[in-house]
Amino acid sequence: MTRISDSGLSVAVVGATGQVGTVMREILAERSFPIGELRLFATARSAGSAVEFGGHTVIIEDVATADPAGIDIALFSAGATGSRAHAPRFAAAGATVIDNSSAWRMDPEVPLVVSEVNPHAIDQAVKGIIANPNCTTMAAMPVLKVLDAEAGLERLIVSTYQAVSGSGLAGAQELLGQVEGVLAQ
Repeated sequence: MTRISDSGLSVAVVGATGQVGTVMREILAERSFPIGELRLFATARSAGSAVEFGGHTVIIEDVATADPAGIDIALFSAGATGSRAHAPRFAAAGATVIDNSSAWRMDPEVPLVVSEVNPHAIDQAVKGIIANPNCTTMAAMPVLKVLDAEAGLERLIVSTYQAVSGSGLAGAQELLGQVEGVLAQ
């Protein structure tokens, strides 16, 4: 754990070395989120490595063995398997877990929240876990809320084409390898 300032929240990023976890860290820094203490978690493969955050060196902890006590907010981007395995433990230790995976989206005891649309649903987080919808829905819902309020939407048909980056760094690397293979032919 790394003390960032004398005031603020204890924040954790789980999946901190992955593609989305890296962006989460960048956004927390760019927006000067009020962090008193920062803890970064990943798998044993990345545990012990160091990353920089706001002029501080933060050591990556092994999510499987670390004690999550004292964390206020845990931002999870560890994939559905990682989230199912570890989010309940973080929530039981007192953290409010905000999960970016598909693991909890259909759980009736876990609110699906888009902050600009239904922030009040956070109060229904009986498990201490809050889910967010996929990236396309997150981007569309704030606009659709306004359109519904103004025009009364009755039906919406949406087709999306998801980016390979949605499967994380491994998916992006697989695509790169496939492209290189095609170009080498």
